[in-house]
Amino acid sequence: MDGLWLAVGTLSVLPTPMPSRVDRVVGGRAMTLAPLVGVFLGGISAGVVALVHLMRPNAPLLAAVLGVLVLVVLSGALHLDGLADFSDALGSRRDRETMLRIMKQSDIGPFGVVAITIVLLLDVAALTACIQSGFGWQAILIATTASRLTLPWTCRTTVPSARPDGLGATVAATVLPITATLTTIGVLAAALVLTWLTTPTTPPGEDPFDQVASIDGPLLAGTTAAVLLAVAVSLLATRRARTALGGTTGDVLGATIELALPTTLLTLALTT
Repeated sequence: MDGLWLAVGTLSVLPTPMPSRVDRVVGGRAMTLAPLVGVFLGGISAGVVALVHLMRPNAPLLAAVLGVLVLVVLSGALHLDGLADFSDALGSRRDRETMLRIMKQSDIGPFGVVAITIVLLLDVAALTACIQSGFGWQAILIATTASRLTLPWTCRTTVPSARPDGLGATVAATVLPITATLTTIGVLAAALVLTWLTTPTTPPGEDPFDQVASIDGPLLAGTTAAVLLAVAVSLLATRRARTALGGTTGDVLGATIELALPTTLLTLALTT
């Protein structure tokens, strides 16, 4: 349970028991269990989206804003802070040591502000489109879970830590690629089942197999693409972090989550 408590305590502001120990083994388990935290946070956000849309079906933008706001609050804006720090570091175009120092500073520079603004705008716009297409609460649940799926990949054993201390050093290089792959398969399977179960039922007199081809097909393809693109974001982000910083940090983990969320939502918005 230490891995679960560490995952919840690190990825949310929810009160959890303190882990009895925190080491690299527990850190690896926490990163592997991160999608479960995404399911819980995404479930809360999905409930808000569904409730607001039920009360005001003509106000999808309101439901989208509140759904995204819930995620920001539940995560303590920690991941957005990581996105801002990583963006400021890369935007500085300085040497490795300077970029690491920039990331440790508490202030947010212009690149960080722009990155946060763009990400939040994409989140809200894409979720609004999903709500309008009748796939709103499902989209935020899938996207939140898939965005946390990036953590096992960012912390895979081939990606070292950029610093000898900090959260990044505790969890970096702790997840085997096969474990990340199996976790991805599990998340993808769950997302596909959710998508299939929540598609419209077959109208009377219509062949169910025709419905699968005409309705489930595009939705399932979009869900698959969304989850796999979240993984791709993680691979690209860690590659950039290794090139610029020499490895990953806690800020890189948060930035990857925040980059994967709009990527997943945008994919669903364009394919559902």
